[in-house]
Amino acid sequence: MVNEIESEPLRQRLLDGEDVLLVDIRTPAEMAQGVIPGALQMPMHLIPVRMNELPKDRDVVLYCRSGARSYQACSFMMQQGYGRVLNLRGGVIAWARHGYPIVDAA
Repeated sequence: MVNEIESEPLRQRLLDGEDVLLVDIRTPAEMAQGVIPGALQMPMHLIPVRMNELPKDRDVVLYCRSGARSYQACSFMMQQGYGRVLNLRGGVIAWARHGYPIVDAA
């Protein structure tokens, strides 16, 4: 069972300065349409080879466009021993629907 977080509590945690790492797992073409501020960009296919860059001792929130791919990626990471991964339910679509900020990808 993958743990999920909704856009509203995630936004509040970020505003409160909590130590949460956001990871955008979409394709570079999707990221070019905008990312959540502060997100690490790590396309899904690179997670197995770059997973060691992600901390196991803090909350890591993965997101994609709708939440489906990031759900699968969270499941994979949990199988690899990551206990603090969360899926952004509804993905960047839900985030944008709430009017939360989207910035140009770096």
